[in-house]
Amino acid sequence: MNERLPILKQKTRLPRGVQSIDTGGVILKALAEARGPLKLRDLAEMTGMAAAQLHPYLVSFRKMGMVEQTEAGHYQLGAFALHLGLTRLRNQNAYRETVRRVAALADELQLMIAITVWGLHGPTIVYVQESSARIHANVQVGNIFLMTATATGRVFAAYLPANITQPMLRLERSDRTLLERGPFEFDEARYWQDVETVRQRGFETTRDLPIPGVSAVAAPVFDHTGKMQLVLTAIGPTSMIDLSEDGPAVRGLLDFTRRLSSELGYRQRESEHDA
Repeated sequence: MNERLPILKQKTRLPRGVQSIDTGGVILKALAEARGPLKLRDLAEMTGMAAAQLHPYLVSFRKMGMVEQTEAGHYQLGAFALHLGLTRLRNQNAYRETVRRVAALADELQLMIAITVWGLHGPTIVYVQESSARIHANVQVGNIFLMTATATGRVFAAYLPANITQPMLRLERSDRTLLERGPFEFDEARYWQDVETVRQRGFETTRDLPIPGVSAVAAPVFDHTGKMQLVLTAIGPTSMIDLSEDGPAVRGLLDFTRRLSSELGYRQRESEHDA
């Protein structure tokens, strides 16, 4: 029996990787995160490797097209790296990936999650995920979020071109039926100031609007082109949802949308990293 113990212990070890591939991954990651071609010494500094150690990897990567060298002798990702990236992106779909993961987010936040896309009539709900703590907020697939009174609407206003969102905004303010859904004061100048704030911080919240007692936080999901694909909105009773910037609802939703956007190929601007 004692002779078998070493075998059992060995089975619990984590699988070993190939060290040279791990090292190559560090080099490729540094090139991917660079804002342009890198000098050899800069690449060495970013990876923490000596130039002499880097050189054999770069030779092999150049042979397979993963890395190329500019006329100035700087290094950047090559054509095969682009091919791999495009293959990955073709297999990614923002809506499908969101639906696949959103149940876990709803249970983590204990809030209802709505997935919204821009439709013919504005922000249109295409999927609703209840949490284990069911929330009654009358949010259904096919419903339209108001541009003027919801966090979701202001996120769309922040990231879609004005020539798309402004007509819908004017329609809301002139449609008597819509006004009955949201009888509140509206200051257009203040609205666009709020939209600019949304654009700067990357999310929006509403408290007790348009439904008293129900509050929400909304954030966008982007793809590799930088285009917003959809908006995720976490919704719950005002007494249950913390809308502070460092609260679990805002942080949890932003962590989810930013991670998903990154996996879809989106690269954040420097200013967004500090948000």
